[in-house]
Amino acid sequence: MDLVGLLKSQFLCHLVFCYVFIASGLIVNTIQLLTLLLWPINKQLFRKINCRLSYCISSQLVLLLEWWSGTECVIYTDPQAYPKYGKENAIVVLNHKFEIDFLCGWSLAERFGVLGGSKVLAKKELAYVPIIGWMWYFTEMVFCTRKWEQDRKTVSKSLLHLRDYPEKYFFLIHCEGTRFTEKKHQISMQVAQAKGLPSLKHHLLPRTKGFAVTVRSLRNFQLYMTVHSISEIMKIQHCWESSMERNTTQIYTLGASL
Repeated sequence: MDLVGLLKSQFLCHLVFCYVFIASGLIVNTIQLLTLLLWPINKQLFRKINCRLSYCISSQLVLLLEWWSGTECVIYTDPQAYPKYGKENAIVVLNHKFEIDFLCGWSLAERFGVLGGSKVLAKKELAYVPIIGWMWYFTEMVFCTRKWEQDRKTVSKSLLHLRDYPEKYFFLIHCEGTRFTEKKHQISMQVAQAKGLPSLKHHLLPRTKGFAVTVRSLRNFQLYMTVHSISEIMKIQHCWESSMERNTTQIYTLGASL
C-alpha cells in the first residue's frame, strides 16, 4: 500500500472530507438562499450564480468518485457525436444498478463542463435534504412524487421552465424508476411477460411516461441515450469499498436527434 492509499484509508481523512463537505455545503446553501432576492429582478443572473454555487458542492462528490475511490469512467461513443457533448443540452438516460450511478453521470458532466447546471428527475422528498437537496431546489431540479396523476402537470411545468435556461446542461434520468435488485427484476419481468414485452436480462422494465413527458417538453434539444456496461459497473462497488484500486466504468452511448 502506497502513501496515498494509506492516507485514503485513514478515519481522519474521512473526517476531514465530511467536515469540508458539510461546512462548505451549508455556506453555499446560505448564499443560495440570499440569491432569491435576484429572482424577481434578474432571473437569468440568479440561474448563472446558482450554477456556479452548485458546482462548489457537486464537484466535491466527483472528486471522491474519481480520486478517493479510484474510479475511472471511460465513454465509448460515435466520434462524430463526441464534439457536440457539452456544447448543447442533452437528455442522458442511465440504468440504475447502484446508489452511486448518478455520480458517473456527474463525472461525465464535469468533463464536458456542464456539471454546475446538470439536472436530474428526482423524488420530491430529496428536496428537503440539506446541502444536496437544497442545492437541487435552487438549481431548478425537476422533482416528482411517483404518482402519475400528480406528476403529469407538475413535472411538465418544471421542464418547460428549463427551455430558457442560460447554461448548457445534461438532464440525467433513470427510466427504470428505481434501483435494480433481483426481486424487483423478477417482478418487472412478470409484468413484461403479461404485457407481451421482451424480457430484459440486466434491466427493469422502463417507465415510459416520465421519459415521454421529458422528451416532449424538451423537444428542441439533442437526445443522447447512455447505458452503463453491467459487467464493468459491478467493479464500482468493489472500488467503493476498498478505496485503493483504480477501476474502470465503461459507458456506451447511442445518439438520436429529437
